[in-house]
Amino acid sequence: MAERSFLAEVEKLKLGAGEEFHGEGILAVTKALLQSGVSYVAGYQGAPISHLMDVLTDANDILSDLGVHFEHSASEATATATLAASVNYPLRGAVTFKSTVGTNVASDALANLASGGVIGGAMLIVGEDYGEGSSIMQERSHAFAMKSQVWLLDPRPNLPSIVNAVEKGFELSEASNTPVMLELRIRACHVHGHFSTKDNVRPAFTLKDAIEHPKRDVNRIVLPPSSYMHEQEKIKDRWPAAVKFIQEHQINEFFSSSAKDFGIVLQGGMYNGVLRALEVLGLADAFGESKIPLYVLNVTYPLVDDEFKTFCTGKRGLLIVEEGQPDFIEQNIHAILRKADLQTRVHGKEFLPMAGEYTGGVILQGVKSFVERYAPELLSASSNSVPAVQSTALMIKAVADATAQVLPRPPSFCTGCPERPIFTAIKLLEKELGPRHISCDIGCHLFSILPPFNIGATTMGYGLGWAGASAFNTPETEHRTMAIMGDGGFWHNGLTSGVGNAVFNQTDNVLLVVDNGYSAATGGQDVLSSKAINPIRSTNNTIEKAVKGVGVDWVKTVTHTYNLDQMRGALRDALTTQTKGPKVVVAQSECMLNRQRRVKPQIKQRIKQGERVVREKFGVDPDTCTGDHSCIRLSGCPSLSIKTNPDSLRTDPVVAVADSCVGCGLCGEVAHAAVLCPSFYRAEIINNPSGWDRFKVKIRNWVIGRLQNRIERRLEGISAAV
Repeated sequence: MAERSFLAEVEKLKLGAGEEFHGEGILAVTKALLQSGVSYVAGYQGAPISHLMDVLTDANDILSDLGVHFEHSASEATATATLAASVNYPLRGAVTFKSTVGTNVASDALANLASGGVIGGAMLIVGEDYGEGSSIMQERSHAFAMKSQVWLLDPRPNLPSIVNAVEKGFELSEASNTPVMLELRIRACHVHGHFSTKDNVRPAFTLKDAIEHPKRDVNRIVLPPSSYMHEQEKIKDRWPAAVKFIQEHQINEFFSSSAKDFGIVLQGGMYNGVLRALEVLGLADAFGESKIPLYVLNVTYPLVDDEFKTFCTGKRGLLIVEEGQPDFIEQNIHAILRKADLQTRVHGKEFLPMAGEYTGGVILQGVKSFVERYAPELLSASSNSVPAVQSTALMIKAVADATAQVLPRPPSFCTGCPERPIFTAIKLLEKELGPRHISCDIGCHLFSILPPFNIGATTMGYGLGWAGASAFNTPETEHRTMAIMGDGGFWHNGLTSGVGNAVFNQTDNVLLVVDNGYSAATGGQDVLSSKAINPIRSTNNTIEKAVKGVGVDWVKTVTHTYNLDQMRGALRDALTTQTKGPKVVVAQSECMLNRQRRVKPQIKQRIKQGERVVREKFGVDPDTCTGDHSCIRLSGCPSLSIKTNPDSLRTDPVVAVADSCVGCGLCGEVAHAAVLCPSFYRAEIINNPSGWDRFKVKIRNWVIGRLQNRIERRLEGISAAV
């Protein structure tokens, strides 16, 4: 179950010529693919293009009606290898995945695809996961485009520009026989807008035609001596063809190019930020009219020498707005201008930071400094008084003051997350068996490295959890290491790189696989082991069966991770058994966030229909709570907090349970080393109670009232005796 459904929105994909599309960026990308006559689409989910995969899934019937094949790929490498269909046949294909980790996984296939070249248009739509919204290491797609010499598009973040980039991208790919990479930042994926649509195009040459009339060209296969020929083709034929197409179709854009004797060169994706900065400085309006010359690179690789020569002639200076490092574009521009003997001064990272996301404030400061250098008279007194362009010293002081008052809150698991008891069990075992080296993996479970669990030493990549501990395999000790990976990482790469590697090398260590039933970290998309019935995919292929299939003999599956005794017992057995060889523990429980997304609307509907609905919540009796707070230290659930002790003779604050509690029960179970804490109670919230429910409440209230009165009478007697 994906975290969001697009079943209603995908109806917009049926719009025809001259109609108006209103919606989100990723829906616009899908519509552009259909308008371009794409034959096949594949991909691997992952922010920021997870929703693009969800849109394609929900639009599968529309794609099928047009003869378009769509599939979820096992990995980014699988997706990129799918584009091999465009090598020998005039088939347009597109794949999508997160960059740069995904592009790295795909690098081998990408290099081979780019070497042999393509006949049909081949497009890689990569989500540029860069900046503070990213969950990965800070790198750029640009390096991969340069390495394999595929053309990199970075369109302005509005729907018409994005749609045009998709359509022209296919044409550019075919004109230069080269794959094209379309880069979309997080905000571009989810920007809203409108554009005039065209009719969807059914491919003239179909997959059926290719299958029934196979072709091959040995010169397109990457083997010597063809591979040497490919390098020459890239430089002598494909590159010039790409440059010619870019120029003739004016893919890059010029705005107010002769307005001043200095200008700004920017990546297309930076356009909104730069224009807003100019607007704040009084140098542009909200409709895009700029007083400063702009050269917008909707194609950031390759750069077009002639366009730079034209733009820079007669200009004293340029500001290069290039997000991230290394400064590939800035270095390239230096070379272009020096070869052309143009003395235009190039500025970039001296006004803008070398690393980090170019937020609105960052761009504003850089643009302001650049304009002050070349035309300070353009900056009015009012623009200097705008709070956003005032001295950063005030902002630094404000941040410091806020930091001193706001407690840090590290990212953590959601309320009721079934992964939380897994790491609680590990912490309890550390006290029992001692600490051990733990190798982590990519996914929600990586939050275990932070408080309150503080588990894990390294993470090497998606599905590489066990591979990251492969060096720790020696008969000189009985102390075993542990590795962790999720079900998404397991099917992505872990089965071969982790489990197969461990079996082959006869490791005696332990792997814990967190099985949520779907790829929870990327939004709830199905994987091979999902329990849901998927009409267009094969599911219910168990992880236990898979690891046994590659040679693991010792496997235990825990079907309910909230059972802390069972969870801890399975891990203890794996770490202490005398059986040699790789050991795998599969921990199963559904992602609570996705479960709540599914269950809450159902409960709301049942209540509305007058059905009796019982929900469980937990609470803490403040008179019984000892103030030990082990429930927080061993759980860390966001619904647990503290409040002032109601007993004036006790100073320790007591635990409180917020209304966000989903009733998983873990907090009470861990409070005293996995024994139910007496201060915790379970309450049943009943909507539309029956007559029997109301009768039981009356009886309970009567009994409790009698007992309370009895206690009060005893206290009165004691007081009278004193």
